[in-house]
Amino acid sequence: MAHPTTSAAAQTDAFATDVYGGLTQSPQKTLPSKYLYDAVGSALFEVITHLPEYGLTRADERLIKQHVPDVLAALGRVDTVVELGSGNGRKTRWVLEACAQRQPCTYYPIEISATALAQCSQALSDIVGVKVRGIEREYLPGLQQMVSLRQGDAPMLVLFLGSTIGNFPRPEAQRFLAEVRKVMRPGDGLLLGTDLVKPKQALVDAYDDPLGVTAAFNLNLLVRMNSELGANFDLRRFQHEARFNVDTSAIEMHIRSCVQQSVHIPGAGLTVEFQAGETIWTEISRKYLAADVLAMGAWAGFTSAGQWLDEDWPFAETLLVAA
Repeated sequence: MAHPTTSAAAQTDAFATDVYGGLTQSPQKTLPSKYLYDAVGSALFEVITHLPEYGLTRADERLIKQHVPDVLAALGRVDTVVELGSGNGRKTRWVLEACAQRQPCTYYPIEISATALAQCSQALSDIVGVKVRGIEREYLPGLQQMVSLRQGDAPMLVLFLGSTIGNFPRPEAQRFLAEVRKVMRPGDGLLLGTDLVKPKQALVDAYDDPLGVTAAFNLNLLVRMNSELGANFDLRRFQHEARFNVDTSAIEMHIRSCVQQSVHIPGAGLTVEFQAGETIWTEISRKYLAADVLAMGAWAGFTSAGQWLDEDWPFAETLLVAA
């Protein structure tokens, strides 16, 4: 069961505030990528992870399954596992089963999506020796809440998988890792997944699949504004766009306006003017070199206890230990 969280009204107010702030930005309209993950968005993303063009999740899973023993051996006795952005918890099962074979442990998935949190809790509650205690909050507030509940002196393992760190621009990613380090004790571990640089076309295909699932995932953000904020977005007048930014080594997801148009968003107190071809930037997914990950970890106050790379889909799993 999830710990108490903010009310639905407060969440809608926060959404409205961010929509107002993001869609009045000039010259580039933006919306935070966290709002892609409502119930429909979370379900669509789960489908994306199974697409042949999107090899990231399978690489993540392969590395976790193969190297969980190495992670636990490096940290010693782990009785607390925390996951930032758990999704449905599919990849985490291998970690928890390996932990529970050593001693009972408590798992704290931290998610902003109530749907994903419920699915995760249900899916992993059958593991003998594991207690699941979901926290429906954003990453850092959720981690701080969990640490306030922490007991004992065994090392804690924090999971940040799936290359979610790539959703931050590089300076913000470094600051985020430093904030995570502040609430960890020396000896605690952070298992960090990062997607690595690969050929441009492979990256574009992964974020603009022929079936159109990623397009539906992105455009669902407009559906959400229609539903929750009373907006009148006509999805036939917008299209999904994935582009690779060479300068930042990042895939960017945009929603492009096909025509000049006005959109009313009563719940945000806003009318937005779009020029033909103008976009809303909804997500960044930065791709790293393996050495970049080690450098970011060192800057944030971690030492490296292991780094494992997938050969089929260049991806890194790095174990950082709080110094």
